[in-house]
Amino acid sequence: MALQHPLAAPAGDGTCPAPEACGTLARFRQQLAELERQVASDSLTGLWNRMHFDRLLEAELDRSRRYRQPVSLVLFDIDHFKQVNDACGHQAGDAVLRELALVAHAALRASDALFRWGGEEFAVLAPSTGHRGAHRLAEALRLRVADTLFPAVGRLTISAGVAEHLDAESGNDWFRRADAMLYSAKNAGRNRALADARGNSDAWADAQGPAALHLAWQEGYECGEPVIDAEHRELFELANALIDASLAAADRDGAAARAFERLLEHAAAHFAHEEALLARRGFAQLDAHRRAHAGLLGRAQALRQAWRDGAAGLGAIVEFLAGDLVARHLFKADREFFFLFANESQPTWRESCRSFPLEQRGGPPPLKKGEQGLLPPTSREPAPCGSAPGGAGADQPRVK
Repeated sequence: MALQHPLAAPAGDGTCPAPEACGTLARFRQQLAELERQVASDSLTGLWNRMHFDRLLEAELDRSRRYRQPVSLVLFDIDHFKQVNDACGHQAGDAVLRELALVAHAALRASDALFRWGGEEFAVLAPSTGHRGAHRLAEALRLRVADTLFPAVGRLTISAGVAEHLDAESGNDWFRRADAMLYSAKNAGRNRALADARGNSDAWADAQGPAALHLAWQEGYECGEPVIDAEHRELFELANALIDASLAAADRDGAAARAFERLLEHAAAHFAHEEALLARRGFAQLDAHRRAHAGLLGRAQALRQAWRDGAAGLGAIVEFLAGDLVARHLFKADREFFFLFANESQPTWRESCRSFPLEQRGGPPPLKKGEQGLLPPTSREPAPCGSAPGGAGADQPRVK
């Protein structure tokens, strides 16, 4: 008989023989979930903390190696932050860190995970992203911060270091490379992002073997809408997992069948998310796009049945994934709505993650106004350094 966690939900039809006891257990489960969230989160900013980074690291590196998808690390910190604390006080410094968490979270993609590393230093774990894409990400973040007026102190800058993971490299060595690039950025004059131009992505691009059948995600495939881009990347990963399982298994009712099922489930959920986003944007071709989605799902289900019956092989699967799903749909039909997201800044986490599962977002959203003393932007207290927007000293130069 399988053992259950003592706080697990009751098995069976969900009815409880002792409602009072079940109510107590439900409260305990909620408290446990809240404690786990608190342990994984930074109390000042609400971002994931370093402990949670360590928990996620090995799983992310394992996924990178298994699917041959690059993963990059971005480290950044505030230039001359000590002077902020010395000149304006630690309360102002804390307010800057909370505001920076909001700015950074809004600038990143839904798939990126943002952490407060300690002090004024932050880290971004960027899956399915090589060193070139991560460098562009860090540069976009740097520009967003430089363009932000921080109510407590005025203008600030950040420096960033980027490193893509290398095969067989330990997590500590990977971090040290990113940290070395951060300090190179500091020594080069600050307010810049520098990247170590090495990584698995270049080596894997030259590799031969079964991986040659894989669908290779390119950063140029992104439309700019974080939820859609993250789900498209996951489609590629699940498609590659299906190809690998089909190559490895002679049995069509085992791992390969489960991989096919996961791909179909994700595709159906993604199509629903995409259609909802496009409906909110008033996409004129939405009805045709819905029909295209329905047609893809119908063909995928028919292919799954033919494959189970032995009437279709791996070649048919690859042809459907690379031809129907990618070449004709993602590259052609989906590009018809790219213009909807081309001329705007990245959506805030509230907009882009409204219906996205928490575990697939870039961590918990930063603390909102009223939490941990963060004031609403329309009613902030006078800035300690006299640099509140519109007030005395509003045009003072940024803190050096």
